[in-house]
Amino acid sequence: MAFISVSELTDIVVMSFFVGFIFSDVFSRRTPSVMLDSEGRPIPSYSVSRWNWNDIKFAALATAPAVILHEFGHKIVAMLFGMGATFHAAYGWLILGVALKIIGFPFIFFVPAYVSIIGNTSPLNYSLIAAAGPFVNALLWLSASLFEKNMGNMNLSSKQKALVVLTKQINKFLFIFNMIPLPGFDGSKVFGGLMRAVGL
Repeated sequence: MAFISVSELTDIVVMSFFVGFIFSDVFSRRTPSVMLDSEGRPIPSYSVSRWNWNDIKFAALATAPAVILHEFGHKIVAMLFGMGATFHAAYGWLILGVALKIIGFPFIFFVPAYVSIIGNTSPLNYSLIAAAGPFVNALLWLSASLFEKNMGNMNLSSKQKALVVLTKQINKFLFIFNMIPLPGFDGSKVFGGLMRAVGL
């Protein structure tokens, strides 16, 4: 069985584009312009194109790796336990995210991707599979934090520095958010599996 299929690669590309588009305004490198208020004082403003490809690409670079590596954490550990695991773009959620962005909804919540797992294993193994995704985010968060502390000694562009900071912030959020012990979150599966493993 191949580690990754053509359909999975396709879903990775599609998901990355959708996520980049959805967050393109959030991470855009905006060009300032000057407007005047009623008393002639300058008001900083920003012109942002909804279809700015540079912003879409930058947002995808900032967000997609955290999502992809999170899901592949689940996939790899599941496969190590002899189970089938397939990466999927969550098309319904992605379309919802695009719709919320287009209408200007103030808060956008969506699940960009997931891994379907086939097979049976022990409760402890299920717990480890669930923990693998957030664990990857924790590693990326800590690695980016250490890298950020040493950026002053490196010849990095402002874009590269911004990507490091965003990598730290996004992975910190994904780790904490996914470890919430509520149904539907990885944290619920982690703690639920551990409790079943010890007979609780």
